[in-house]
Amino acid sequence: MRITLKMLATIASVAAAVSCGQKEPETFKYTVDEFADLKIMRYQIPGWNELSLRQKAYAYHLSEAAKYGRDITWDQYCSWNLPVRHLLENILENYKGDRNSDSWREFEVYAKRVFFSNGVHHHYAEDKFVPSCGKDYFLSLMEAVGEDNAALLDFIYDKDALYQRRSTSKTGDIVALSAVNFYDNVTREEVDSFYARMADPKDPQPISYGLNSKVVKDSDGVVREHKWMVGGIYGPAIEKICEELLKAREYAENDIQKRAIDLLVEYYHTGDLRTWDAFNIEWVKDTLGQVDFINGFIEDYDDPLGRKATWEGCVQIKDSAASARTALLSANAQWFEDNSPVDPRFRKKSVRGISARVVNTVVLAGAQYPATPIGINLPNADWIRKEHGSKSVTIANITHTYDYSAAESPKSVLSEFAWSEEEIAADKKYSSYADEVHTDLHECLGHASGQLLPGTSSTALGEYQSALEEARADLFGLYYIADPKMVELGIMPDSEAYKAHYTSYIRNGLFTQFTRVELGRPNTEAHMQNRKLIAEWCFEKGADKNVIEKKERDGKTYFVVNDFETLRDLFAELLAEIQRIKSEGDYEAGKALIETYAVDIDPELHKEVLDRYKALNLKPYGGFINPEIVPVENEAGEIVDYKVEYASDFLQQQLDYAHKYSTL
Repeated sequence: MRITLKMLATIASVAAAVSCGQKEPETFKYTVDEFADLKIMRYQIPGWNELSLRQKAYAYHLSEAAKYGRDITWDQYCSWNLPVRHLLENILENYKGDRNSDSWREFEVYAKRVFFSNGVHHHYAEDKFVPSCGKDYFLSLMEAVGEDNAALLDFIYDKDALYQRRSTSKTGDIVALSAVNFYDNVTREEVDSFYARMADPKDPQPISYGLNSKVVKDSDGVVREHKWMVGGIYGPAIEKICEELLKAREYAENDIQKRAIDLLVEYYHTGDLRTWDAFNIEWVKDTLGQVDFINGFIEDYDDPLGRKATWEGCVQIKDSAASARTALLSANAQWFEDNSPVDPRFRKKSVRGISARVVNTVVLAGAQYPATPIGINLPNADWIRKEHGSKSVTIANITHTYDYSAAESPKSVLSEFAWSEEEIAADKKYSSYADEVHTDLHECLGHASGQLLPGTSSTALGEYQSALEEARADLFGLYYIADPKMVELGIMPDSEAYKAHYTSYIRNGLFTQFTRVELGRPNTEAHMQNRKLIAEWCFEKGADKNVIEKKERDGKTYFVVNDFETLRDLFAELLAEIQRIKSEGDYEAGKALIETYAVDIDPELHKEVLDRYKALNLKPYGGFINPEIVPVENEAGEIVDYKVEYASDFLQQQLDYAHKYSTL
């Protein structure tokens, strides 16, 4: 993409604006509900009214296709989830008794937690949670609405039954111990053996075997795959997805989008992973459309073996002004690759097809709803990235909603955990913008960087793949956000801006992120493991030079970065090692890094951070209500517009979705 002077001016103005911070737009209530450790927000869709009627129709039908995948994700997370959800829906809609008692409020909190997590396991920690209200009370609710299922009630209250959504056991069979509905009656050894027979190490375009299927040992004792496809598992939901995709096709902005949709629909009907690869190649080509989407079995974070993909969907519209920043990064992708601090053997000699944009989300669905990432880089197949490129997005309206919602609270994490007023001032001046730039680097260049050595399998790192890949992309961003090139390009406002980001990253990785983990539990989520790995490793390796210092004041612990240049050198060293691990498929080295630095939490620090955070009365996790896109008809029944309505009731949206999008 050609970078114009206008684009450079836009980037410079955005970078300069960080010194006075972001300003909240017109009055709009962002935080609409809080319960347990969660808060619910709603986001706006900037740019919607600038779309043409055709573009709005395209986005509308893509959004409908995304919402129809809802039941798939619920069932993938655990086979009990849909029965639990249907029970909760019945009680919430039909219970005629007292809704003002403490027991009802506890039941309602449980229901909200289940809806937030798409099931009975915490969306981030992945441990099972149970209702606070008594079992007898829950039974009385069931009886009041005509429900009679003792086994389901027992499952709801048995915390040890399928305790972890994705098992992280170091001694047991992580396939058998995981609640995810990807495997049935098989062991890890049987699954590994099953796919080992399929893999062709000489294939230059390796198939992502197992991405869209369940592995089952049938009654005859034979291990087989059962595909998620039309006519197979999840067939009714996928049929509705395809119907809406084909409606969207009628309003596509260009022929590339039409071909991509055709391939996606064909893939959903055949389950053929070669067709999935063909769709991704076509999807990567579409860099001109204003509207884009993600729809399918994509990320393997939830599979204990890092092979099966959870269903997800989203629809986005391009933020043209903000995308100038990511376009500039894309245009310089080869420079970043060539100057990466990794072994030259692991660098791409020719970086192809990297495109990046800043977008505003229109709808979140599946594994992206209600909680969502703030950046995405796809496709995941390394050979497609190498030969055809990738697309990256930074999701601006989600990022900004977090900022606006935080501003609605009278207390902040920063005021409690920052060591000095200077830290606080630097954070307020730079961090919001620097965080976005780090996300750009992580998604646009980090995930797209590097290459596997010939013969290395993309699944060689097994259950450690997700955390190591996130660490690799984070380190790429951390290394380059401090590079003078970023100031030269006009992306970073000055040579000091990166320091606020380094400070907040280390503080979070070593300390504050563990407000999200129950006391005594290990750190198991891939992104949190990534951050802990990086911060702990750098803390240890820089100890002799006091690069990161642990300080105490008034009985409270703080972490302070003393030497920013040496910290950057440590980021470079760790990036080089993790790239080597990925490129060579060094499972044992990857395992050692994760288990040494990423899992175990210091119990004293853990208790302290939980106590201090609790006193702030803040929620460590956030998720979102989707806006509603509503067709507007004239008197003749013709659709003349699509308007956006901003919902504010989390439970009501869940119940509305149950009526409209339930298929399984």
